[in-house]
Amino acid sequence: MNEKHESALRAPTAPARRNLLAAAVLAPALAGAGTVAGAGAAHAAAPRAGGGEPVRPVITDPSDWADVGAALGRPGSMLRGLIYRTPFLRHDLRVVSEGIAISPALAVGSYVAFVRYADGSTMAMGDLTVTENELQAVTAALQEHHIGQTAIHKHLLSQRPALWWTHIHGHGADPVALATGIRAAIDRTGTPPPPEPPPARGIDLDTAGMEEALGSPGTIDGGVFKIVFLRRETVVEAGLELPRGLGATTAFNFQPLGGGRAALNGDFAMTAGEVQDVLTLLSRNRIGVVTLHNHMLREEPRLFFVHLWAVGDGVELARALRPAVDVTNVVPPG
Repeated sequence: MNEKHESALRAPTAPARRNLLAAAVLAPALAGAGTVAGAGAAHAAAPRAGGGEPVRPVITDPSDWADVGAALGRPGSMLRGLIYRTPFLRHDLRVVSEGIAISPALAVGSYVAFVRYADGSTMAMGDLTVTENELQAVTAALQEHHIGQTAIHKHLLSQRPALWWTHIHGHGADPVALATGIRAAIDRTGTPPPPEPPPARGIDLDTAGMEEALGSPGTIDGGVFKIVFLRRETVVEAGLELPRGLGATTAFNFQPLGGGRAALNGDFAMTAGEVQDVLTLLSRNRIGVVTLHNHMLREEPRLFFVHLWAVGDGVELARALRPAVDVTNVVPPG
């Protein structure tokens, strides 16, 4: 053994030993540095049921969420008997992206969803659309009420005014406290009261052709045609089993532009092994990629989301999306 290697293997000097001991003492404290203190922290990790099994959601009905609706200042609706969801569309904003006036239902809306669990706790998950000038005030309100932020990113390219989207997560025993905290954050924005629903009418898109191209039924919501796919896997977030269709969906929104053309916005939900195939197929088929990121922090399996943008004939856009859909583990809603 040469002298250099011998020197490297010698015992540490006294100062070095003191540094190692200090690091050992500090390690447990540093490991908990990111934990919010206080038993009432709304985004504390959820307990698991016996044997390490995730806590399962339970069926509820709208009457179970009356106090939550009152705290939010507007009613929500039930999805699949498990999810109470409330939208907050930003009709106050006049958003332009790539020269196109963006409908609130296409990409400029917030929402929050609530789920009750078998242990009596409630989880809240959502996505808030905020202007750049609103973002810091919204962040402060969320932190004040112990609502976690799990992502801050963009959904659109070159948009005016400058917008950000922040995903939120809360969990606790008091659903009204969760709703109150989320309402406080929304009140820091210019989000208006919900408008009167417009009369139902068709839209200038070949929706049947688009459904056939993608192999899934769609719906018309706020003048925008929407097609959604659900991940096949059971997704668990911090010990809580997510209901199918919450936090793990691939969603495509098509805003009609006239003559069968549409602006496309939405996102893919992907596991790590699917990401590169999806990105390659989107680029090959001239679908623009906006951002690649996570929406949650502790989900299993780990999911990644890519937001996308394109303008063109509605059926051709649907056909361009299909190869990327086919390489992901998703199914149409059923």
